[in-house]
Amino acid sequence: METKVLVVMGSRSDLPAMEGCMKQLDDFKIGYEVRVLSAHRTPNEVIKLSSEAKNRGIKVIIAAAGGAAHLAGVIASSTPLPVIGIPMQTSALGGMDSLLSTVQMPQGVPVATVAIGKAGARNAAILACQMIGLADEAVQKTIEDFKKEQAENVLAQSIVE
Repeated sequence: METKVLVVMGSRSDLPAMEGCMKQLDDFKIGYEVRVLSAHRTPNEVIKLSSEAKNRGIKVIIAAAGGAAHLAGVIASSTPLPVIGIPMQTSALGGMDSLLSTVQMPQGVPVATVAIGKAGARNAAILACQMIGLADEAVQKTIEDFKKEQAENVLAQSIVE
């Protein structure tokens, strides 16, 4: 399976929240690579990884970080690829600090930002696949089937007896 998505976490402690992201990519049969790097502690490695991602065949980068969550922004500043930021839940502010750090990017450095924590991790994988699906009909069909199945599941539970 060709690696199309790069998943970067600011800390190994983000792994439990990110499991849904990786499971969703597995379910969609999308190849991915996972790295743990810090925007603040390993900035050179972050920039090297993101600046080389396109040449390695990566199509989308997903970046998860908490607190002063600058990982997605640093990545977005050093790659032409779309970047999806996932703000991680924090004990101090419940993830609002992460959300604001991820979403408040300066003009010219966009980061698509999803919900805080586990729901955001899963949505980031789905969004990445939707982006990939723009140029890959098989992936687009997988997304269409997924959305149809979601609708059918809701409708199946819509009648309460």
